[in-house]
Amino acid sequence: MARSRTQTAYLQFDAGEGVWRGTTWGEMETLANRWRAAMLQEGLEIGDRAAIMLDNCREWVLFDQAALGLGAIVVPLFVNDRPESVVHILRDSGARLLLVRDHAAWTPLLPYREQLPDLQRVVCLEDAGSGDPLVISLAAWLPEEGSPPRLNHSGEYVATLVYTSGTTGAPKGVVLTHRNLLYNAWGGFQAIPVNGGDLFLSFLPLSHALERTAGYYLPMLGGAPVAFARSIAHLAEDFQSVRPTVFISVPRIFERARATVQSKLEHAPAWRRRLFDLTREVGWQRFQARQAGGWRPGMLLWPLLKRLVADRVLERFGGRVRVAVSGGARLDLETARFFLGLGLPLVQGYGLSEAGPVVSVNTLEHNTPENVGAPLPGTEVTIGAQDELLVRGPGVMAGYWRNPEATRQAIDAAGWLHTGDQARLEGGRVRIKGRIKDIIVMANGLKISPSDVEEAIAADPLFSQVVVVGEARPFLTALAVMDQERRRAWLGNLGLDPNSPESLASPQFRDLLLARVQELMRRFPGFAMIRAITPLNDPWTVDNGFITPTLKPKRKRILEAFAEQVEGMYQGHAA
Repeated sequence: MARSRTQTAYLQFDAGEGVWRGTTWGEMETLANRWRAAMLQEGLEIGDRAAIMLDNCREWVLFDQAALGLGAIVVPLFVNDRPESVVHILRDSGARLLLVRDHAAWTPLLPYREQLPDLQRVVCLEDAGSGDPLVISLAAWLPEEGSPPRLNHSGEYVATLVYTSGTTGAPKGVVLTHRNLLYNAWGGFQAIPVNGGDLFLSFLPLSHALERTAGYYLPMLGGAPVAFARSIAHLAEDFQSVRPTVFISVPRIFERARATVQSKLEHAPAWRRRLFDLTREVGWQRFQARQAGGWRPGMLLWPLLKRLVADRVLERFGGRVRVAVSGGARLDLETARFFLGLGLPLVQGYGLSEAGPVVSVNTLEHNTPENVGAPLPGTEVTIGAQDELLVRGPGVMAGYWRNPEATRQAIDAAGWLHTGDQARLEGGRVRIKGRIKDIIVMANGLKISPSDVEEAIAADPLFSQVVVVGEARPFLTALAVMDQERRRAWLGNLGLDPNSPESLASPQFRDLLLARVQELMRRFPGFAMIRAITPLNDPWTVDNGFITPTLKPKRKRILEAFAEQVEGMYQGHAA
C-alpha cells in the first residue's frame, strides 16, 4: 500500500458521464476507515455478522474491508437470489447489518421483516426511501472521520460465511477464517502471479467465492487494478473498453462466446470456414508444442493465421488477455480446445466453497485442458471410496455455520474434506470425472453422468440449457431450452409458426431435434442415447428459480416443475 497509494486500485463506470472513473489505493484506505467508523457506531463487534447484497462495485470492497478490519463476519448475498433464500441466509446467520443498492432492493424482503429479529440496520447506497427507521442512506450513515482497523483478532477468527448455492436444499453457511482466505489467495498467486501492470475485469458476482478470492483478494496481493463490469448485458462492450489482461469466468461465458462464433461461421463462405478450421488446427499444434516442447512445420503459418483469424475472435475479450481462468464448473474439453487453438491463454481450475474455494489450477506453463491442474502449495488431495476426491489443507473450511452434523458428514476425523466429486490423479494433477450424487442409475442398473451428456448437447448452439432425465427409468430423455433465434429459424423452415407455443410440440420438429441430439452423442455408448426430447421456450434463470446464482441448474426443481412433460416422454415408448 505504501508503494502504490497513488496508483489506481479500482475502476467503475460512471453512467452519467459515460466514462470509467478510478479510485487509488490511498483513497480506498481513507474510505474504508470511514466505513469502519460507521460500523463501530452501529456497535458492530468481533464475530457480529454483516451482510452485503450488491452488484460488483467499489462499495462492495469497502464494506468487506471495513468489516474484516473490525473482526466482523461478512455474509455475501447474491443480488438476484429469491427473497426466500435471502431471508433464510439473513436469519440463519443472524446478520445485524445489511448493505443494499437502494430501497427497491430492500422492498421484496419487507414481508419477511418479522423473521429477521437480529437485523438492526439496512444501509442503501442510493435512494433509502422514507419513514422506515431501520433504513438509512449511505450519505447519512458515513461519518466524516475514519477509524483504523483493529489488529487484535487472529487468523483463526471467522472472516466470512459463504452460503452454498443450494441446488438440492437449503443453503448452508460455509465458515471460512481469515487464514483460509489469505492462504487461498496466496496459493492462487503462486500459480498465476499478477502485478500492477495487469488489469482485471470483474463480472462474476463477488458473492461467488471464486471471484472474491481470485478476482479481488489475489489482485490485491499483486497490486493489480480491477475494473467492475456493469452487467452481463454490457459485458461484450466492457471487454472492448476495459481491455483486461486477466479475467475469471465460469464455463458458460466461454460456451456462449464459442456458440456466437460458430453461429456466424454457419453463414460464412466455405473458404472462410476452412480458413477458421486451419487456424484452430495450427493453433492447437502450437499450444501442444509449447507445453511439451518441439516444433511443427505448420506453425510457420501461425503469424499470418493469427492476424487474419485468431486476433479478430480474441478481440471479443479486448485483445490483450494474458490469462483467462475458468472455474466454478467443469469446462467442456471441446470449448477449451476451441479457444486454446485460437491462442487464448485459458487455464482451468477446480474448487468448492468448502475449500476456500480453490483446490487446484493449471498454470500457463503446465496447462492440460483435460484436467484441472495440480493442488495449491500446501494442499493435499487423495482418492477415497467411489473415486471421491478428498482435500486437506489450510484452505479447508472450519465447518458449516451452527451445523455440526453437516460438518461431520463433510470433514472426516482425519481432516479430509469429502468433495462429492469423482476424480483421478494423473501425475499429481487432478482430473474431475463427475459428481457422485449426480450419477443417474437407470432401471437396468446402468450408470451415466448426466453432466457429460448435457455438455455434449449444449455444445450445439441450438440448445441453450439442458437437463437429462433417466433416474430409475428404462432410457434417457432430455429437457432442452432452445436458442430463440435458431428455434424460430427451424420452425420457419418447417412451415410452422415460430410465434406459436404449439409449434414446439410438433412431432416433425421434435424428430429433427432428436436426430440432431443423437448425432451429437455418437461417442456415447448405446444405452446412454437420448430417446426423447422436450424443447422449451423460456430460459431457466435465477429469477424464476431454475438455476443458482452461479448458473448451475437446480435439477430437482426443474424436474418437479416439468414433471408432466417428463412423464409424457416415457409414454408410448418401449424400453
